[in-house]
Amino acid sequence: MRLPAGKVIITAALNGAFVSKEMNPNVPEQPDEIAQAALECYNAGAAIVHIHARDEAGKPTGTKEKFEEIMAAVRGKCSEIIIQFSTGGGANLTIEERVRCLDANPESASLNMGTLMRQTGAFAGTPFSNLTKDIEAWASKMKELDIKPEMECYSQSMYRDVNNLIKKELIKPPYCVNFVLGMQYQGAIEASPETLISMLHFLPADCYFNVTATSSAQLPVTTMGMIMGGAARVGLEDNIYYSRGVLAKSNAHLVERSARIAKELNLEPATPDEARQILGVVKR
Repeated sequence: MRLPAGKVIITAALNGAFVSKEMNPNVPEQPDEIAQAALECYNAGAAIVHIHARDEAGKPTGTKEKFEEIMAAVRGKCSEIIIQFSTGGGANLTIEERVRCLDANPESASLNMGTLMRQTGAFAGTPFSNLTKDIEAWASKMKELDIKPEMECYSQSMYRDVNNLIKKELIKPPYCVNFVLGMQYQGAIEASPETLISMLHFLPADCYFNVTATSSAQLPVTTMGMIMGGAARVGLEDNIYYSRGVLAKSNAHLVERSARIAKELNLEPATPDEARQILGVVKR
């Protein structure tokens, strides 16, 4: 499925589990920073903010309390935007800890569709585990709580679990798949025009697609995705630079550019309420 004519949905991935203030001092880690970033991204044209939680030391955490604190802070600054929490968590979290964010009742949450192997950093050689039985359990909980899953696919092979959820009616249409391209995991694929076209080729019926690309591929590949009728995800989680060697000033710095390019393509960034209606997100 393509987005409605003349519309694009922009997601801002604010912080992730890996990027730190040492890499870019503008990465928001604490609830007040995340809330301010969400407001700025909303004003720049984002309809959705994708959020990981950090503890006071800046490390990934999965506690319900921290996600509730983030929720309250963001809603206090920006009541309109769609809040999407990550069940990817961080390499230091257990599978059980990764899904506690659902207990904070976000409107949407990421749902990773397969297992990958980490190859860099302190956790190199450890799996990013997402077994089918766990994917089914998390999808069932999201359905029960009316949390819209965004299915994260890092390669074509992950469509097997997408189709499994659809077949078993563990998710409700319209479906949402996010193409996550360029991750440095074994089992992930490159961020390129060719891989984007291939991922689109396997997209199931009744399914919208979002495009995520890492590092220098973020701008060209997400722009290509917009041209092809998809949504775009930008932000410091996936890319800390604005241009070669120049750090992005903020998440909104990256959103503003994509919103400007969208308008040059005769696409208007959807408001959060428009995005809710398109994607079938239940408003809190």
